[in-house]
Amino acid sequence: MAGAAAEAPAAGGGGKKKLILIIVAVLVLVLVGVAALLLMKKKSHAEDGEEAEAPAAHATVKAGTPPTFVPLDPFTVNLADKEVDRYAQIGVTLEVADPKVADQIKAYMPAIRNNVLMVLSHKTSADLLTQEGKEKLAREIRRESVRPMGVELDDEEEDADAPKKKKKKRRAPDSPVTQVLFSTFIVQ
Repeated sequence: MAGAAAEAPAAGGGGKKKLILIIVAVLVLVLVGVAALLLMKKKSHAEDGEEAEAPAAHATVKAGTPPTFVPLDPFTVNLADKEVDRYAQIGVTLEVADPKVADQIKAYMPAIRNNVLMVLSHKTSADLLTQEGKEKLAREIRRESVRPMGVELDDEEEDADAPKKKKKKRRAPDSPVTQVLFSTFIVQ
């Protein structure tokens, strides 16, 4: 009988160990499940956020799909020439890859027109009459046309004039406006 009594406590201790191992395994599985659920929710929230910020995000465009053009009403502005009163009449069309972005641009049109007018009103006739001046203006209009939608583009011209500094190369944000086209360009 002494042998049977010695086996009973040993069996009870082994049962407690098995119970503890089962509880630990269940807790680990529950924690892994909760972590996976949180990651899935975070991912779905991020996707919802991307849809809400569609101007900054590009929709993939199938090859062969024509771009969408958003014409702006012509701009007529007094130029910043000091010696004589001059004005410019400029027609601008924005090229976008996605028709959804074109609708969003139309929603921001008053702010976009304001930004473009501010850029144009600081130009002189000498700035606008050269090919380089027109190219720089197109870059500035592109930058200012996406700013109301929360997209900040770096001005390549300013970066070229600035002293070279060692800095990390960061990827420039994608612009919903792929190109700025001039439909009319009159300086008088």
